[in-house]
Amino acid sequence: MRVISLNAWGGKLYEPLIRYLRDADPDVLCLQEVTRSVGVASDWLEYRDGSHILPQRANLFDEIKTILRDHDAFFAPTARGTLFDGKKLVSSEFGLATFVRNSYPVIGRAMDFVHGDFSSDGYGEHPRPRNADCIRLFDYASNRPITIAQLHGLRDLAGKGDTPARRAQAQSLVSLISRIWRTGERLVVCGDLNLLPDSATFTTLAELGLTDLVTSRVHTDTRTSHYTKEGRYADYMLVTPDVDVATFDPVAQPEVSDHRALLLEIE
Repeated sequence: MRVISLNAWGGKLYEPLIRYLRDADPDVLCLQEVTRSVGVASDWLEYRDGSHILPQRANLFDEIKTILRDHDAFFAPTARGTLFDGKKLVSSEFGLATFVRNSYPVIGRAMDFVHGDFSSDGYGEHPRPRNADCIRLFDYASNRPITIAQLHGLRDLAGKGDTPARRAQAQSLVSLISRIWRTGERLVVCGDLNLLPDSATFTTLAELGLTDLVTSRVHTDTRTSHYTKEGRYADYMLVTPDVDVATFDPVAQPEVSDHRALLLEIE
């Protein structure tokens, strides 16, 4: 089973992103920062926040569905805010997307907010609402289930250090996972967590038996050249001991975002 986790950056690097996802052909794809703009015909929109301007694909979710035709697709928005189509203001949803090859039946799913709640009238002030999506699949080849959960951790303008909100987010994530994950079954948790490696969140997740593959395998960079700030940690992939890891790689090339894709092959 091939699992990929990636912050898609709203599809800013659209062409290499689509090529990579088509060629990588994941069984399970966990994407953060995905856009969906219902009723908008333009391919490109702009996110504008003061001096910060970021091109966004208007309907990245639907475009990835088109190339992953053999996958069931799930969209989990955190908010509907305003993007710009030239001078025109349009509404656009933003959140998580999960794609599962249809040969792996989804036998359980839990999606909920782990910080704040859905915002229908704007993206809101930081730290903005965050959700998590957990799916329980049946793997016919090994004749056993596996649960895969993804999160786009809350962003705090003060940095990636521990805060009461982040501690509460971790507890909410554990509670959400526990709705569908059965103790003793395989578990994978991934995403752009927006955390430092020494965060208390990892202590909380360790209560489920989870160990992070990025830090435990001495990887020091989950960013690409498109990210120029200090601090190269953002994305993580955690597994329980019964997940038989064949390979794990924070993919350096091709660059398809300001984040690296995390690629996990499970035996």
